[in-house]
Amino acid sequence: MEVLFEVERSKLSKATDVLLKDDLVSRASVLFKDSSTFGIKRSSYFIHVSGLEEACKKARELTKELGKEVEGKLRDEVIAKIKEEEDSAASGFGAIFG
Repeated sequence: MEVLFEVERSKLSKATDVLLKDDLVSRASVLFKDSSTFGIKRSSYFIHVSGLEEACKKARELTKELGKEVEGKLRDEVIAKIKEEEDSAASGFGAIFG
């Protein structure tokens, strides 16, 4: 399961602390990306959490007061770009050690 949140830049530090200090969420894949990376002109960050359903539910609870969950087309586009970056990095890494 995976979820995507958007938090204001001013709340990023708090969101990072809350998510990474939680035992369940910290075992999931948690990625923080500046929204400008995706051509979005807002002063915010996206937080992508990928892992067990329990970890994603806990991440929702922890970020409820800090930001909002991204849904719909924007969610799909951002997650697709994140996966594209990961695949590109993995293939580049494979070429180095191939």
